[in-house]
Amino acid sequence: MLNSRVIPCLLLQNGGLVKTLKFAKPKYVGDPINAIRIFNDKEVDELIVLDISASKEKRDPDYALIEKFAGECFMPLCYGGGVNSVRQARQLFALGVEKVCLQTAALEDPSIITRISDNFGRQSVVVSVDIKKSWMGEYKLYRSIDGKKVKQPWLLYLQHVANAGAGEIVVNSVDLDGTMAGMNLELIREAASAIKIPLIAMGGAGSLSDMRDAIQVGASAVSAGAFFVFHGPHRAVLITYPDYRELEKLLGKK
Repeated sequence: MLNSRVIPCLLLQNGGLVKTLKFAKPKYVGDPINAIRIFNDKEVDELIVLDISASKEKRDPDYALIEKFAGECFMPLCYGGGVNSVRQARQLFALGVEKVCLQTAALEDPSIITRISDNFGRQSVVVSVDIKKSWMGEYKLYRSIDGKKVKQPWLLYLQHVANAGAGEIVVNSVDLDGTMAGMNLELIREAASAIKIPLIAMGGAGSLSDMRDAIQVGASAVSAGAFFVFHGPHRAVLITYPDYRELEKLLGKK
């Protein structure tokens, strides 16, 4: 097992696999089941699947599709999108999902974190936090459901989420999403220093060295989307994952 996890993140829209650029312009990149099978072959340690339209459309997760994902996955599966109740979490866990990822529901009512954590253990709850720079260069909480910034100080929100019972927090840089231009190390460092639970850094990873740098400034794990689905300067679609020996050399082994 590697010292730090490297986690592919798949985005769903209308049942298809898409990739966004700075949270906009979702581009269809293929069949999610095919991507999962490729990641199985590559012996990926963990997978995050996020339905980016479920909360916007105020609908439940697509349980039938998620059941197919869980049936295909040989690795732990974390699902997010439309989850806002203990009932939904229970149904997802029954289908084989190991973690639920909360974002919109956690912003609207942080007690959902506590309720799911109390029922299923904090290791089952991941909270996703999107951060976007203001025109003045300040980091702000960002609500992806409506594209608005949230006034609550982002570092205090991270601490509140951790205290509420989250097992892990994903911090995603909206400004770097899909760019593969390198990760925001300042953001990751500040986030990691503010909480005592594992931090998953996301946004901007374009190389293994980017991921190593994120780990070195405090991330417990790194998640990426574009890095695993695009190849070359023309961003041709190619689902892939680094060789385990490359990751072992870069991140070390427990």
